[in-house]
Amino acid sequence: MTGSEEDRARRARPAEPARRPVWRGALAGVAAAIFAAGIGELAAAIVAPESGPFVVVGAALIDVAPPWAKDAAIALFGTADKLALLVGIGLVLAVVAAGAGLLELRRPPWGRVVFAAAGILGAVAAATRAGAGQLAIVPSAAAGLAGAVAVMLLARRASDAPVPSHVQVPSDVQLPSGARVGPGAAAPDRRRFLVWAGGAAAVGLLAAVVGSVAETGRRAVQAARSAIRLPAPTTTSTIPPGAEVDVPGVTPLITANADFYRIDTALRVPEVDPADWRLRIHGLVEREVTLSWEELLALPMIERATTLACVSNEVGGPLIGTALWLGHPIRDLLAKAGPRPDADMVLSRSVDGFTAGTPLEALQDDRDAILAIGMNGTPLPLDHGFPVRMVVPGLYGYVSATKWVVDLEVTRFDEASAYWTDRGWSARGPIKLSSRIDVPRQGQPLDAGPVAIAGVAWHPHTGIAAVDVQIDDGDWQPAELATAISDDTWVQWRLAWEATAGQHTLRVRATGADGEVQTATERPVVPDGATGLHERTVTVR
Repeated sequence: MTGSEEDRARRARPAEPARRPVWRGALAGVAAAIFAAGIGELAAAIVAPESGPFVVVGAALIDVAPPWAKDAAIALFGTADKLALLVGIGLVLAVVAAGAGLLELRRPPWGRVVFAAAGILGAVAAATRAGAGQLAIVPSAAAGLAGAVAVMLLARRASDAPVPSHVQVPSDVQLPSGARVGPGAAAPDRRRFLVWAGGAAAVGLLAAVVGSVAETGRRAVQAARSAIRLPAPTTTSTIPPGAEVDVPGVTPLITANADFYRIDTALRVPEVDPADWRLRIHGLVEREVTLSWEELLALPMIERATTLACVSNEVGGPLIGTALWLGHPIRDLLAKAGPRPDADMVLSRSVDGFTAGTPLEALQDDRDAILAIGMNGTPLPLDHGFPVRMVVPGLYGYVSATKWVVDLEVTRFDEASAYWTDRGWSARGPIKLSSRIDVPRQGQPLDAGPVAIAGVAWHPHTGIAAVDVQIDDGDWQPAELATAISDDTWVQWRLAWEATAGQHTLRVRATGADGEVQTATERPVVPDGATGLHERTVTVR
């Protein structure tokens, strides 16, 4: 074949499409995902605030997560575990979206299929949540549809590749829409694609912001909370003289609302209007009782200082707090219902479907287990159970402290189980005897001479009789105990130490009012709370 014939043959072949960069497909998928998420959140704000795509996916992950995963999240992130989960979900979705964008670019319509499938899974998760409404599937379905359309359009823009200038295109060959020939063609094409991708992401972010602003449910509940005037209690806990040790840095005796730990399964805080709140008491009872908000407010209220602790609290951990709780005794409500003799458990249920199984005796004995409506002199904060939650002295929260409570079923342990007991935790959950060193801090440099060692000890519904401190491996020394508010609260303690130069290990143990001595045996939080002795290492100069 002569040179001129080769040239003619080359010109007669259709132009080869330019290679499509990988980054374009990935960016198309991520931008489509942002657009889809924004549309989903906007749809949730309009029709189903409790069913936003991130919320239903996160809630489903919490429900299926094994206990060790929950413990690891709390150990790593503490009360920021939900934020960490949402960030993790976002990162995983970004990776999946990038892959979907590549599929749509190179193997259409599989990218659209991925987005549609994600929407379907989200809709199923939303529809199967406790209390799901008829429109619960709409936000996830809208997000899936929006993502499928967006990734299709963006992938088409990404495939509008320029034809290199050295390629000669015969007159009878039709170029794809948007394709161009000549020097500089690539730059304008890239800019056009980036504008489209950036625009889709911006629209998604704007939709999410508009959805947040347009959502009126939370503002309405906040307004209802602000309008509440708590009734005066018939009795209240008094803080006795000498209840606090004068040591800077020790844990405050009463934990401020903003500082009180929050561990629960609700990614989105339920928004319950008090006007719509109802409590149903049923099951193994002589008569069913239903209580409205107004009826609850009309009942006698007591205010009690009570220490609550999370079963996931490690030895020396921060997941514990004491507050002044205002509410009505649960034993009085149960008396109206008349539990049957064979009942031994109350299964409490939150508006979001969470359940806790509480020993019936703990709700009927002399401890002040209450339906709480107030916390430290204010209506319950939304994230601590507004309008009504349970507060039960002596038991870990996972078996007693149900927030946003709407249902009490009197039943039996051998006939019913609760959320965390279904996941391997023990059924009854009494709070373990424990103590903590607050000061000096771990690794804190100290000057030789007088040093105050101080902290808190607790054994709710039993009380603390003594606290001892060990320095290095020496003898246990009795600490000075502050005056406890009651057996249901923690107690502060302190020890004066004449510190000498060097590195020292400080260790603390408590003795309960029943004579029990805090064990040194180290055990994990599963299945019924951690044990061991808290210690800190300090350096004295």
